[in-house]
Amino acid sequence: MTEPTRVADHSEVPVLDLTPLLQGAPIDDLARNLDRACRETGFFYVSNHGISENILNAVFGATRRYFALPEEMRQRHVMHPYFRRGFMPQGVTKQPGFEADLKESYEVGLDLALDDPDVIARRPLHAPNQWPEELPWLREAAEAYFAQAKTLGENLLRLIARALDLDEGYFLQYAKKPMVQMRMFHYPPQPPTATATALGAAPHTDFGMITLLAQDPIGGLELKKRDGEWIAAPYIDGTLVVNIGDLFQRWTNDRYVSNFHRVTNRTGRERYSIPMFFNLDYDAPVVCLPTCCSEENPPRHKPVAFGDYIVSRFTAVQKFRTEDATAA
Repeated sequence: MTEPTRVADHSEVPVLDLTPLLQGAPIDDLARNLDRACRETGFFYVSNHGISENILNAVFGATRRYFALPEEMRQRHVMHPYFRRGFMPQGVTKQPGFEADLKESYEVGLDLALDDPDVIARRPLHAPNQWPEELPWLREAAEAYFAQAKTLGENLLRLIARALDLDEGYFLQYAKKPMVQMRMFHYPPQPPTATATALGAAPHTDFGMITLLAQDPIGGLELKKRDGEWIAAPYIDGTLVVNIGDLFQRWTNDRYVSNFHRVTNRTGRERYSIPMFFNLDYDAPVVCLPTCCSEENPPRHKPVAFGDYIVSRFTAVQKFRTEDATAA
């Protein structure tokens, strides 16, 4: 089993108060603080983020209630791997050199109509959400939280654009049909006999733009600093954790850091968390930003379509059963 890690201090993972952003006040100081966090660790907390405490409590309550259901019932909700809506059993995600992650999830995304052109074309990550008719409380809680978290993601993209000396709407021009994914995670307690290669989530970087994480008081999120030290990013009441993904690092020419992180659950209790992966449109061109390159600092990454990159990364680390991969 891995050794306990020390708790990060606010100089390593700062808490950013989003009040100026949400109230239309000057945000220059806030943008500078965000820029520093994205350069140094790629992680920060946000407070006064605009998500209702009641809605947050409700989605955590629905998450706990869902994962208390019999597994045979949840197995009826298994998601299609290319559309990513529904239940993902434990054992699907496996990082190189580690055992399969000790977690399970229920996943939702931007809810598209059956006659949407991308749904008809069976484009990856484009689909209606999968809502079990017998569980109306799951849909109600998830949709309410999804809507407010999506708005927060859009606001953060405005702030990050300002930090990068871009027009505030720069990234939002590529968010007409964003591949936003929200996952309601359940992490069972890690067995006392678990080895260092058996974790709730093995070390990894996130694939896309930004991740907004709501975690319960149990905590368990740990991140790797540039010097190689692992530190814990604990639960802080009233905040969410935000981190930068790989495509943002590519977009900023490595100015911003997509940091390795992992999840451990040594508490002996059930752990729950709800990340929203705020990704952009499938065809969004990930090209080095004009403010992040120069003759002395040319682009370091080849341009790539946002969706192609995301799909390739999912395929590399997630293995589904044959019947899941071929389901309609």
